[in-house]
Amino acid sequence: MEQKTCRIGCIGLSGRGSSMMDLLLTVPGVIVPAVCDLVPERVEKGLDIVKKRNNGEYEVKGYSDYREMLYNEELDAVFVATTWITHIPIAIDAMRAGCHVGLEVGGAASVEECYKLIRTSEETDRFCMLLENCCYDRKELAAFNMAKQGLFGEIVHLEGGYRHDLRDEIILGRENIHGRLKNFMHRNGELYPTHEIGPIAKLIGINRGNRFVSLVSMSSKSRGLNEWIKNNKGEDYDLYGYNWSCGDVTTTIIKCANGETVTLNHDCCCPRPYSREYTVQGTKGIFKEAPDDSNAVVYLEGISKEPHKWEDFNEVYRDKYDHPLWKESDTVNCTAGHGGMDYLILAAFAESVQLGAEPPIDVYDTATWMAITALSEQSVAMGGAVVSFPDFTDGRWIDRKPPRRGKFCLEEICGEFFDN
Repeated sequence: MEQKTCRIGCIGLSGRGSSMMDLLLTVPGVIVPAVCDLVPERVEKGLDIVKKRNNGEYEVKGYSDYREMLYNEELDAVFVATTWITHIPIAIDAMRAGCHVGLEVGGAASVEECYKLIRTSEETDRFCMLLENCCYDRKELAAFNMAKQGLFGEIVHLEGGYRHDLRDEIILGRENIHGRLKNFMHRNGELYPTHEIGPIAKLIGINRGNRFVSLVSMSSKSRGLNEWIKNNKGEDYDLYGYNWSCGDVTTTIIKCANGETVTLNHDCCCPRPYSREYTVQGTKGIFKEAPDDSNAVVYLEGISKEPHKWEDFNEVYRDKYDHPLWKESDTVNCTAGHGGMDYLILAAFAESVQLGAEPPIDVYDTATWMAITALSEQSVAMGGAVVSFPDFTDGRWIDRKPPRRGKFCLEEICGEFFDN
């Protein structure tokens, strides 16, 4: 099939935004004719990135106002990597301008804006795909493959988290023009749920035969950020002694319609190595990501060599249960962007734009995953009270039409699309 070209504008060119745009430009058929950021230096950097990638084959324009870009440019889609609370308003404007949307990660400010996002997508027939950057990780996809083959039995519990020491990035938000700072100053809850909820939701069929029904969150006290300021900036720094809203560790438990429980941990304000701690537990076995995120351990009753003994995932299971996407040469040879998973999700986004077809992560997934932040804030504010989870599908989760099949499908493995 001939590769169709798609024109994607990029809004938000911080470190993450510019690196993702650079990676997006390596996806076959993608053209970036316009870039946008409020900071002039970032616009210039974005223009340079595109010009180096396109070898002068097409013109690229820079904007400081995304609305002006949407008005002036003929775009098929936009990629949005701005601050968290601006993602949804920009996405809504873009869909109304006729563009499909790919959103970077972050939590929603309110449930209402999640509904607005869905209604806009439905009314404009434009999709909004959350570019959650763990659904296509090699370990998560292998665990998905194992689960679909029944190795874990019936799934009863899952865990994941965003456990990442970001004290310097949070505190120096003004100096580095980074959006995390104000969120930690004024919000208390699960601020960044989308990293691990994506693979979890896809594995247990959320919005397709299953849904989240309720949520409980509690946050610890906040001490880590002030400790970092004391040790690194001193008493003269204006945020010294600040009364931070966000607790150092927020734990969220979600109950599902089909009976599963999900535990998420948000942990960014104390010294620790990075970890997502992805865990899948079922009636026949368990998959648990290693603390350093480089490997995992597995135990399968009746299959593992010794009873009650963990087995090394990379050594024993990975080659056999690798998802077909990770056996393709272009994936194996691509290590940019979190080891290659960012490339896969950008390729999935671009394919959906090129085909004008349903993306593997649709607007209902996007709203559901992002809504966890707003719901978590409510629960924390009420001392860990149970909060009902909205059904963004309006009951269609019970009997939705089958998803679009393809190599990037996240509901099942569509083997007919692979040569390996």
